[in-house]
Amino acid sequence: MPRFSIIVPVFKVQGFLRECLDSVLGQSYTDFEVIAVDDRSPDGCPAILDGYAERDARVRVLHLPENVGLGRARNAGLEEASGDYVLFLDSDDHYTPGLLEAVAARLAATDDPDILVFDHVRTHWWGRGGRSTAAELLTAAGTFDVRRSPEYLQLFLVAWNKAYRRDFFLKHELRYAPGLYEDAPVTYRAMVLADRIACLERIGVEYRQRRQGAITKTPGRRHFDIFPQYEGLFTFLEGRPDLEWARPLLFERALDHMLFVLAREDRVTPADRPDFYREIRSFHTRYLPEGFTPPDGWRGKEMRLLATAPYASYALARGLREVRRVAGGGKRRVTRVVSQRAQRAWYGAQSRLPLDPQLAVYSAFSHRGVLSDPAAIHAKAREIAPQLKGVWVVGEEEVDSLPPGIDFVTPGSRRYHEVMARATYWVNNVNWPGTLAKRPGSVHIQTHQGTPLKYMAADLLTKPGARHGVDVPKMLWRADRWDHSLVANRHSELVWERAYPCHFASARTGSPRNDVLVTAGPEATEAARARLGVPAGHTVVLYAPTRREYHRGGHVDRIDLARFARDLGDGHTLVVRLHPSLAKGTARGLNGLAELHRRGVLVDATDEPRVEDVLLAADALVTDYSALMFDYANLDRPIVIHADDWGAYTASRGAYFDITADAPGHVSRSYRELAWLLTSGTWQDGESARLRAGFRERFCEFDDGRAAERVVRTLMLGERMPEPSRPRSSLDVMT
Repeated sequence: MPRFSIIVPVFKVQGFLRECLDSVLGQSYTDFEVIAVDDRSPDGCPAILDGYAERDARVRVLHLPENVGLGRARNAGLEEASGDYVLFLDSDDHYTPGLLEAVAARLAATDDPDILVFDHVRTHWWGRGGRSTAAELLTAAGTFDVRRSPEYLQLFLVAWNKAYRRDFFLKHELRYAPGLYEDAPVTYRAMVLADRIACLERIGVEYRQRRQGAITKTPGRRHFDIFPQYEGLFTFLEGRPDLEWARPLLFERALDHMLFVLAREDRVTPADRPDFYREIRSFHTRYLPEGFTPPDGWRGKEMRLLATAPYASYALARGLREVRRVAGGGKRRVTRVVSQRAQRAWYGAQSRLPLDPQLAVYSAFSHRGVLSDPAAIHAKAREIAPQLKGVWVVGEEEVDSLPPGIDFVTPGSRRYHEVMARATYWVNNVNWPGTLAKRPGSVHIQTHQGTPLKYMAADLLTKPGARHGVDVPKMLWRADRWDHSLVANRHSELVWERAYPCHFASARTGSPRNDVLVTAGPEATEAARARLGVPAGHTVVLYAPTRREYHRGGHVDRIDLARFARDLGDGHTLVVRLHPSLAKGTARGLNGLAELHRRGVLVDATDEPRVEDVLLAADALVTDYSALMFDYANLDRPIVIHADDWGAYTASRGAYFDITADAPGHVSRSYRELAWLLTSGTWQDGESARLRAGFRERFCEFDDGRAAERVVRTLMLGERMPEPSRPRSSLDVMT
């Protein structure tokens, strides 16, 4: 029998699950079992759990036949537990190193108490927070009970900061009820029933404060679950006269919890607050202990209001308190708050008209034109769903370059506000402006700009140089409006869930802009070369470097372009495309790119609006760490990675995997190696094809040439389509 049974309920946490399990299995203390309960998770979690169970005998997986929720999933794990002590760990949190060793030592020193409580730290999406507010309580040297030490009822009422003696848990038939706030009744029942409680003054759990995805931060009627949870607790107390001393203590804690939930905008919606308040008053009336005295301060005043005041009076009191708080910030703050409220009211007035179910609005690269994934989706919608009216948002400077027949609006115009207020479908590859509200019923489709190699969004918080000028909190606040996040592979799915901790669903559609690459024939390549002015019969080498955060301006000359073009030799054309962020900067002057283009040494394709045409024209791609490699792999043509500064790049920007170890082709570490690879013909040998095949299988997984159609039919029309099929490569043909 193991010393500890660690129960981990699992549901839709594939981006965090490995970190959680590794934190347990990597503990220095090893006498434990892990019971992972798959609560019918619809993502990759079941496969991840099975993989861990195959590799480590301490892990057992319980696959539930249906989704039952966190509380009942814990109960299912408890039925399988055999350890002396039971610990619960949420699958998006993780243990700190050495925790179980410290817990075992503390239990031995206190002669196996009923409960051992340890500390935690909140890990916010923007970084690590401080210790819990009750950290000072954990300095207790011996054991205690809450009748003599009632202050310990203020400890964080969750399941995962405690080790419960299993026979104590079973003796008192402690089980988690379905619904939200299931921790509260179990925690309070256990605390008042325990004869001996011990503390461990140590941070044991990194508690992940997810921005979105956590049900406790999703507004809705489910938060009314708090009432039956506490009613169950007080029903239990009514049958236990020996616990009469606990009723006033727990009554105060229950009201405090309910009022806390009521005040949170991310839990109870404004429309539901009157009903929620009435439920609190009803609970107050039914369970008020004789002689109960509310605490001092504002929370005590709120509890007194519950006895006499209807919701309108309570809301007025809270409103006056908020006005005084804002006014205390000075005249400037009051002016800003009033202005923000006026803007919200104005846009709200524009949005009172019903949504147009046939209106879709598109934008790409911050209104730069009809481009990329949104353009591919728009074109497919015009073909197969002409009833959908598509309107593009484009900047004033881009209007003259729009293709014929495009309906458009410019930001800030009167029609712009009309369209944005009424559109049902919003399609973009960046975030929409923060001044635009997401209306109920609207469908926001985020296409992204490719498969991520370098750190993005919230992950940039660990790279201060890379996030310079990027307001990550505002970026994520805008991303909260997404409904669907398009992915071309499972790697992207995992990265976007971590980098954008928001409440969206991943759509395994493939990248719509890559449809043309998957389906293109020789005629498309010839047309693209003619557009770029490439001589007939030439071998085209595309060089596409990305920006460098470790250098001011973002550009570093990694290659002498004139020399590279010369070394390629006759019959070759060098095409160069800089990262879009460098297109209007000084990079093109620094390396003489514009002049080399003018002289015919190479082709500068930086300004070509359709990057797909540039990719189609190339026989080979040479890049450092540009995401274009993932798109280009769909063409099944050779790729060379020039990684002469990989260490500096990853130190400054960060990367999700080592592209030099999992490359789509040969890797060069110097210009000499690069030139040799191209001039010797090695760039297109069998090893290059083998590496490319593995890369395509991993990163072109959902690109089957029907991505745009899949978006339109499944996300806009509500139809069904077959799952994407794995792309074939030249290696498949050869074998």
